Amino acid sequence: MAYAIEPMQLVGLPIVDSELTFPVRRVYCVGRNYEAHAREMGSDPTREPPFFFCKPNDPQSIVAVRAGQVMELPYPAKTTNYHYEAELVVAIGKGGKNIAVDCALEHIFGYGIGLDMTRRDLQIQMREIGRPWEVGKAFDYSAPISEIYPVDRAADIHHANICLTVNGEIKQQSNIRHLIWNVEETIAALSELFELKPGDLIFTGTPEGVGAVGKNDKLVASIDGLGQLEVLIV
Repeated sequence: MAYAIEPMQLVGLPIVDSELTFPVRRVYCVGRNYEAHAREMGSDPTREPPFFFCKPNDPQSIVAVRAGQVMELPYPAKTTNYHYEAELVVAIGKGGKNIAVDCALEHIFGYGIGLDMTRRDLQIQMREIGRPWEVGKAFDYSAPISEIYPVDRAADIHHANICLTVNGEIKQQSNIRHLIWNVEETIAALSELFELKPGDLIFTGTPEGVGAVGKNDKLVASIDGLGQLEVLIV
């Protein structure tokens, strides 16, 4: 097939202990999926079903970060309130729609660590006037993601600790079991809205403790069994 312009290059995430890469199709994110974080953002977690937004799947937005690598992340334009959000990322290996909760785990290829970087001031501004969040969530370099660990390397992910430090100081610390909508429920709910396909990623939500960072700050996000993701704001 001949294209009028050069088509977008597919993003591939490294897979642990493999020469293969995981091709990224779509990037879905769950909003406010930990109770304490929902409250710190001014919401009542008992009243809200899961809701979703997307990030771009292009190489300008997704930053693949290998283990032991400190990736430089440019401070974005048009913000003075640039936030981190450490999250468990689910990599879908088998597609489907209207997936039953009991069958959801069968659709997972593996897991990784993600940072849902956010221009918080722009997100709040858009939220207050009832407009979409894209300028706050879907900008360049907004989705650093670690290597993908296949499911057989992350057997106890549902009870894994999740942590984020800034310059060595703990800012976020929780456990995956505290998700309001767990991994299976999230997959099931999302599959009612979109037909999931192999290559889809799901950012499952962030715990409390989000905050602003500036240039020269080093962020280290970790999840038990999935290693670390390290970035430096430049």
